[in-house]
Amino acid sequence: MQVRTSLPIEREPCILALGNFDGVHIGHRRLLEHGLEQAKRLGVGLDVLIFEPHPLKVLFPERGVKLLSTTKERLLYMEEIGVRNVYHLPFTMEMANTSPEHFVEKILLPLGVIHVVVGFNYSFGAQGKGNPELLQALGQQHGFGVSVLQAQTMGGRVISSSSIRKALLQGDIRLASSLLGRLPCLRGTVIHGEERGRLLGYPTANILTSEDFLIPKRGVYAVWSSIDGTRILGMMNIGMKPTFHEMYDTVVEVHFFNYDGDLYGREITVMLEERLRDERKFNGVNELLAQLEKDCSNAKSTLELCNFTKP
Repeated sequence: MQVRTSLPIEREPCILALGNFDGVHIGHRRLLEHGLEQAKRLGVGLDVLIFEPHPLKVLFPERGVKLLSTTKERLLYMEEIGVRNVYHLPFTMEMANTSPEHFVEKILLPLGVIHVVVGFNYSFGAQGKGNPELLQALGQQHGFGVSVLQAQTMGGRVISSSSIRKALLQGDIRLASSLLGRLPCLRGTVIHGEERGRLLGYPTANILTSEDFLIPKRGVYAVWSSIDGTRILGMMNIGMKPTFHEMYDTVVEVHFFNYDGDLYGREITVMLEERLRDERKFNGVNELLAQLEKDCSNAKSTLELCNFTKP
């Protein structure tokens, strides 16, 4: 798969999928798979157009939209699906003010589109005036087809990036996993912390996450990470250390079972299997240690049920 940061010099016939694809969840994959079917039928490749940063961050910065996946992760998922080219273009206010007609004429047509695939709620052009119906009309005018996929549902629930964000903020890892089609994750760089966990017998990797990405609800989770090709099991705490601090920034820290390697400065991805409990304040170190022992046991039992080998 090729990633292109500008429009091609020569048009190359393609099926084009449009969207933000944050998380590349089940609904996104169904849209891309539909695009692949069209591409095979017409004997061309499937291309994708995405913008960076996320348009909502440019149009509505006050909303503070948190993302589910990095650009690198999105590209990896698309490559696995079978996308040929990803056009990764900058989203600016100039782009935001482009009319729907200009968007089609100056961006889509130069890509060589013969068919476009979008979701039912896709919008484009200045003030979001472009919708799937207008895109179909412009397609008829310029000679390309348009497929509009209706809302994908699971158990009566619409599959969307926003519904996944809501599930994670509520700590519902099972729901988020089912909508994503895989485990949700946190990624970041391991930094030095207070090293209080080491003194308590539960050394932790403190993870500095990007402010662009969503952090699930505070609490304790059963997790694992792939480190140097080996799957390492552990438990993660997302919280504010209420036992030791009255006020504190949110901290993400992972205690890996039977692992003593040096992770400082490394970027790791932690996969969330299950949320075990809420964050709480304890009456002293002894009560905290007793709960940590329970958490450790619960995390190992949970991961065993997920068909992991007990560490």
